[in-house]
Amino acid sequence: MTFAIHGIAVARGIAIGRAVVMGSGRADVAHYFITPEQVPAEIERIRVGRNAVVDEIHRLQQTIAGMGPKEAPHELSALLDVHLMLLQDEELITGIKHWITDRLYNAEWALTTQLEVLSRQFDDMEDDYLRERKADLEQVAERILRYMKGMGSPVAQPPAAKRKTQQDLLLDESVDVPLVLVAHDLSPADMLQFKQSVFAGFVTDVGGKTSHTAIVARSLDIPAAVGARGASNLVRQDDWVIIDGDSGVMIVDPSPIILAEYGFKQRQAELERGRLNRLRHTPAVTLDGQKVELLANIELPEDANAALQAGAVGVGLFRSEFLFMGRHGDMPDEEEQYLAYKRAVEGMEGLPVTIRTLDVGADKPLDELQRDAAHLNPALGLRAIRWSLSEPEMFRTQLRAILRAAAHGRVNLLVPMIAHATEIRQTLSLIDFARAELDNRGDVYGPVQVGAMIEIPAAALSLRTFLKYFDFLSIGTNDLIQYTLAIDRSDESVAHLYDPCHPAVLRLVADTISECRRQNKAVSVCGEMAGDPQFTRLLLGLGLRSFSMHPAQILTVKQQVLRADAARLEPWAREVVDSEDPALVMGV
Repeated sequence: MTFAIHGIAVARGIAIGRAVVMGSGRADVAHYFITPEQVPAEIERIRVGRNAVVDEIHRLQQTIAGMGPKEAPHELSALLDVHLMLLQDEELITGIKHWITDRLYNAEWALTTQLEVLSRQFDDMEDDYLRERKADLEQVAERILRYMKGMGSPVAQPPAAKRKTQQDLLLDESVDVPLVLVAHDLSPADMLQFKQSVFAGFVTDVGGKTSHTAIVARSLDIPAAVGARGASNLVRQDDWVIIDGDSGVMIVDPSPIILAEYGFKQRQAELERGRLNRLRHTPAVTLDGQKVELLANIELPEDANAALQAGAVGVGLFRSEFLFMGRHGDMPDEEEQYLAYKRAVEGMEGLPVTIRTLDVGADKPLDELQRDAAHLNPALGLRAIRWSLSEPEMFRTQLRAILRAAAHGRVNLLVPMIAHATEIRQTLSLIDFARAELDNRGDVYGPVQVGAMIEIPAAALSLRTFLKYFDFLSIGTNDLIQYTLAIDRSDESVAHLYDPCHPAVLRLVADTISECRRQNKAVSVCGEMAGDPQFTRLLLGLGLRSFSMHPAQILTVKQQVLRADAARLEPWAREVVDSEDPALVMGV
């Protein structure tokens, strides 16, 4: 019987094949009490299992070092580092020992109990990225459990593929049928072996758009959906399945008609991807001759290569906080930051790189400075520039590193979540202070353009003040929508009200672009709206000429740019913004 399972779309494309099902490793964990005499042996079992996983990750890291970016994208190395950190986490280890020693739980029971305790702590975190790190903790625990059971990686050796029958229609009889992985979750180590295996796509029960699994899927450009609750229980081994990575749907046991339809879509998507790839080196110019900047958003220095491969003409947003997260208080010093920024700048081969200062705080706590967890609404608390200004020594360290990196190429410095004139003056003063410190040390540094994020309505309504002090502005639509509409994106009960087409949001975006153009100041959009082709024509009509997005989105947006007549779009864009139902006018 044909049925569909809905999840979250994270990587485009369509995969058709036989299902290889891997459920949660915790479903059949033994629960029993031990005697006090058995405590040392149970602790040793946990230690051996953990060390086996650590050794495996070290071997995988050595394997990655000898691979190219296509075989093992840099995200995998970073995610393996996160798993090593979790394996060495004292709270995990101490907690497991507590359940074994004090409660006399067997080793597996102690591990899963401590996992549940730590999982609740992750669930209480406000920040999407940090909350979804719970999945990494679960992956680490499941790998330890597998080793304790004498099992290896769940994706290293998939079962042999069956061939399609006459009844199945689409695939050539002489070719082995592709395999599709259906799993409770996938760890970074699994993903590396996944890349080296025969799987054409995957679906997981858990995960979100910012989960590590999703990040790696996008980097590998594999059709995938996550958060498809219960998929690993509903799908049977060797079922025929279709993964629609564009809509986040998995169709199980498709009928011949559905199979034929998706086979056609798959071939069309492959042809379209080939056509898009031919646009990589085509300048982004509208039909009426307007030049448009298509920039890349990156998280790590190694992302510069992906940006260049996608045809980006620069980096519009380097999220520097990824250098700081998950380090258990071991803050990167000036030299480490400088070398990271320098790699990104040099990696862009002379193209501009915009580095955003640290965007962390109450909803993205760093272990070194844990804040009071009793914030009623961390999104409105001490975060981004507010946090940086409260830690001036840390902030000056980052500023010095960015200024030094600017000696190696074109660097812009971007300040997040700024709203007050006093914050503006404090920030600029600290930048001057950092320059003076470098002068006193005799260090070489370069010039930087300084800009501000427009992601708070107060900032969008204070443009004349902002443009008096800043060289450029960048509109962060994700937070601007959240703060304008008072919608917590992580709250599922109100997430449907998160609306980029809301008239108030579009008015703030339109006014920001208009005022920057009037004052001849550069402006870009770096939120999700920039990479959504549904909004490309609207933003062009509003006068935007600089878009910054994930590298994988650049060619799709470029195609929209090449087909657009910006001058003719202007009256339509004004109509959209002035409408009480912009989505209806846009036809989205």
